[in-house]
Amino acid sequence: MKDPKQFYTNRRDTYKAEVSHNKKHLLLLSWLRFSAFVVTVILAYYFFPNWKLSVIICAIGIALFIYLLTQYSSQNKQLELKKALLKLNEEDLKMLESKFHHRETGNEFQDPKHYYSPDIDLFGNGSFFQYLNRTQIPEGKRGLARLLKLNSVKNIRQKQEAIKELSAKPEWMQNYSATASLANIETPSRQIINWLQDHERFMPKTTKWFQLLFCTISIILLILAIFEVIPIDYFGYWLFVGLLITGRYLKKINKLSANSDRARDTFKHYSELLLQIENERFNSKLLKKKQEQIHSETKRASAIFAQFSRHLDALDNRNNLIGAIFGNGYLLLDLKNAFYVEKWISTYASKVEDWFDVISFFDVYNTLGTYTFNHPKHHFPELITPEREIIGREYVIDAKQLGHPLLNSSKRVNSDVSIDNHNFFIVTGANMAGKSTFLRTISLHIVMANIGLPVCAAYSKYQPIKLITSMRTTDSLTDESSYFFSELTRLKFIVDALEKDSYFIVLDEILKGTNSTDKAIGSKKFVEKLVAKKATGIVATHDLSLCTISNELEAVENYYFDAEIINNELHFDYKLKKGVCNNMNASFLLKKMDIV
Repeated sequence: MKDPKQFYTNRRDTYKAEVSHNKKHLLLLSWLRFSAFVVTVILAYYFFPNWKLSVIICAIGIALFIYLLTQYSSQNKQLELKKALLKLNEEDLKMLESKFHHRETGNEFQDPKHYYSPDIDLFGNGSFFQYLNRTQIPEGKRGLARLLKLNSVKNIRQKQEAIKELSAKPEWMQNYSATASLANIETPSRQIINWLQDHERFMPKTTKWFQLLFCTISIILLILAIFEVIPIDYFGYWLFVGLLITGRYLKKINKLSANSDRARDTFKHYSELLLQIENERFNSKLLKKKQEQIHSETKRASAIFAQFSRHLDALDNRNNLIGAIFGNGYLLLDLKNAFYVEKWISTYASKVEDWFDVISFFDVYNTLGTYTFNHPKHHFPELITPEREIIGREYVIDAKQLGHPLLNSSKRVNSDVSIDNHNFFIVTGANMAGKSTFLRTISLHIVMANIGLPVCAAYSKYQPIKLITSMRTTDSLTDESSYFFSELTRLKFIVDALEKDSYFIVLDEILKGTNSTDKAIGSKKFVEKLVAKKATGIVATHDLSLCTISNELEAVENYYFDAEIINNELHFDYKLKKGVCNNMNASFLLKKMDIV
């Protein structure tokens, strides 16, 4: 197993040296190109009286200049890739030190009505998304957000296998991510797909042969004019014939060109990403299935995308004024290029969405694979599924040394947690003792396990279950709803959800919006209702009277987080203990902070 810090450090140092070397090489190529141009001009001028030798010098000079330009473009492309790889390794070294608050927060994906998203810091500053996300393309980022909010227990084992396999390929993941990061994607994938699927073909099917015939006539007229068989004027008049023919389709070609221009860079870089997927060998079922999605054609998907990219580049060349006039006047290039773009669209438009999906899938799963690679001490939960015989206790979660993944490992206090199916924990504890962190730790365990990630634990046995929470209810001036009504609406949402499926319920201090007596009665009745529905979950509370339910219902157990006052200072051990907390700290803190 590779050490993540050593791996990233070595690659950072390697690419830093290579970037420096490439920059020097590019500078040399720039001087050589400039020198070739200057020497060619001087020699051509010097030997101008001997025009044949001058033409040969110009031809050699142009060929040399083009060669050096090609080399420069190739080296510059390599430089950009190595700079992207250098940036990735520098970023991951920061992430290993928990320096991630400068990254995208994912606030746009927050949903106040979601099953658990607002309650467990899934999105926002300091969120799990901000810590996890390594996606490089917009659709990949949206795909990761969808996966985190999916709340599905399907195919977890397949997801685990795919993530494990990718985590063993850190070099491949980095090359894929670096290539994806270079894509200048300004137009959303959905918009490109809609354009391709909705495009109405306007070029006649005979365009290819008509254009070839027109080019042939242009060449014949030029040859006849050179040998003075016909006046050169005829060749000049032919230019206007070509421009008139092109002008008939000019408006539609301009529209096609505008749409193509927005998609050109996407297809160019996506062809490189598809090539990387095609050339890699995968063994897990999910990765092989995705790879097969781009192997369904007689031609490779990467080659098909590259072909389309070339057609789009050719259509873009019409922006050169001189080329546009003579290219269209004598060769009908706009008609030819538009014909090939439309032919590609009519052949492959229906497949593009699938291929885009594969590209964004690997962008998302590279994020999950990178997370796994970066956390070698985390463990994949052992799954308990209905088709397997369960011997002994029927656990939902049985975890050893379970902790919150966003807390620094040197300061994090882990706990052993065993929650049986249909069990309900009531957790009490002093303020700041760790109750809310514990609830989010359990919640993240479920979310991470359901998407196939390893969890922050030394060991975990897990029976897949969906999650639903109520921890951060707020009032709404927009909806004219009070805090208490918002709470009731959320609790109703939970009860209704339980009618349709099984959920792990996480509640934090329910019915805060009413008086203490009413709260105690209501909370007790609500927990009793959840237990009657055979729900599994946890409720954290300061109301010790709620703990008496354990005397009446076998499914309910009491746990607590403790606080002690030692030498007039408050101390927490953040350890989950069985029983009821009797040490509260509000009065002590009020006095300690000179509030009362």
